[in-house]
Amino acid sequence: MAGEPARQVGEQVGKQTGKQTGAKQTGKVFLVGAGPGDASYLTLRGRDAIAAAGVLVYDALADERLLSLAPARCQLLHVGKRGGTPSPPQSAIDAKLVDLCQAGHCVVRLKSGDPFIFGRSASEIQALNAAGCDYEVIPGISSAIAAPLLAGIPLTDPVLSRGFSVFSAHDPDTLDWESLARLETLVFLMGGRHLATLCQRLIQEGRSARTPIAVVRWAARDRQRLWTATLDDIVDRTAGERLSPCVIVIGEVVHLHAFLKPDRREASVGLEINPTNPTAPADLNLKPKQPLAGHTILVTRAASQSSTFLDRLEAAGATAIALPALEIRPPSSWDGLDAAIDKLDSFDWLILTSSNAVEFFCDRLIERQHDLRSLSGLKIAVVGKKTAACLRSRYLTPDYIPPNYVADSLVENFPETVGDRRILFPRVETGGRDVLVRELGDRGAEVIEVAAYESACPNEIVPVARQVLAEKSADIVTFASSKTVRHFAKLVRSTSDLDLGAICDRLTIASIGPLTTTACHEELGRCDIEAEEFTLEGLQAALEKWAARSA
Repeated sequence: MAGEPARQVGEQVGKQTGKQTGAKQTGKVFLVGAGPGDASYLTLRGRDAIAAAGVLVYDALADERLLSLAPARCQLLHVGKRGGTPSPPQSAIDAKLVDLCQAGHCVVRLKSGDPFIFGRSASEIQALNAAGCDYEVIPGISSAIAAPLLAGIPLTDPVLSRGFSVFSAHDPDTLDWESLARLETLVFLMGGRHLATLCQRLIQEGRSARTPIAVVRWAARDRQRLWTATLDDIVDRTAGERLSPCVIVIGEVVHLHAFLKPDRREASVGLEINPTNPTAPADLNLKPKQPLAGHTILVTRAASQSSTFLDRLEAAGATAIALPALEIRPPSSWDGLDAAIDKLDSFDWLILTSSNAVEFFCDRLIERQHDLRSLSGLKIAVVGKKTAACLRSRYLTPDYIPPNYVADSLVENFPETVGDRRILFPRVETGGRDVLVRELGDRGAEVIEVAAYESACPNEIVPVARQVLAEKSADIVTFASSKTVRHFAKLVRSTSDLDLGAICDRLTIASIGPLTTTACHEELGRCDIEAEEFTLEGLQAALEKWAARSA
């Protein structure tokens, strides 16, 4: 079973957590290599560690979809380092890992690529060792290896390259350029801002100005891009482009990508070379024509909920970027829900309007030592196909689903007279609409609303999405609720280097339904696309219809 390794990881941590070190419980820290980019390159052991995590501490370049592998109650801490943006000092990260471990948590420290290749793991491990904390290092695929491979560039060859060397170009002045110029194949990480310096220094030390060079940006992502040229003209070829994050390959093996282009991967990252100009930039995202091909779409759903929608958009040809504008959390107090669960036999109906409500209600039901038999006297109404599917995954079948997937439709089409009915309504703690409570109450029903979860605004825009906004590379933003619209506007306004008005002028704004559309007009000034069916599938269909008209 797929969940068995994750359970075993959890059991290992559970045993460790039961130990006492002085007066403190100790957990375990997993230092996990996230791979070069796309979440599909994560190792199985890394996936299992994330699935058992109580706290996930992650870097800027880790694929945001990896966050969806963590449990719903996992605490997410972003400590990513990216040039030019604020980030915690390494000493603070070291101390945080120790504190979390000593508090008894299963901690995953998620690092881009491999933890031991420019990953600063030594500092973290030394801090964990000094504190007596248990840890495990899980390898990942380094972009130094993966980026050339995905660009069709072998780092070794019987004739052209008997080996290769990998360097950080973060501080070029610290490198021995005389020695580097004599090596057959060089790989540089963190060299985007210093490309001109790298080329100049190698030429000064005797390397031929006509030596081939390749720059691979965003390796293993849908937006991966390749530039090839020579040492004396690559700077001109890439003028005006933002190259970071990139991997730079220098050596005769770069020529081989013309013969070893990854044809077998053309459905995902195919490479096409201009036959009249082999050194011209080549985009590594030449998919068969698909409905959303060429569009970069921001998805504002919560990180724990966005992975399926992201996958659907990418399957339709889009580059989909997660910009979580919601964080799903437990409510500030369980008192109301607990009191209702303990008196379920006093209710006639249970209304659940979202998957979050289903998940938190059912989890809390079990935590209160109840099971599905406690619901035998209740009828259950849900709003939307997704909510119904979530309920069925809990082995419960809804008694009623309204024809339209909004609360208003549930009220208008309620299947029986509600005048003498007592209705339990577990819902979001703040920010939800009161139409259901008000109108059912006006008809004589007694509606008991209790907080089952909270959907809060994140503290900041995740780094990948922030960079996409700053680079003006996205052309569509999608909203699946009014709250995501308000939180998106709040996040952009609170980010010093972003301007909400300019961003909205540039983006096509897509809404899942009328209420979300109203929020778009109020917060963003307009809405360009509205789904006809108020579901994620309907939103995708509306996007594809719009793209066809715009083509």
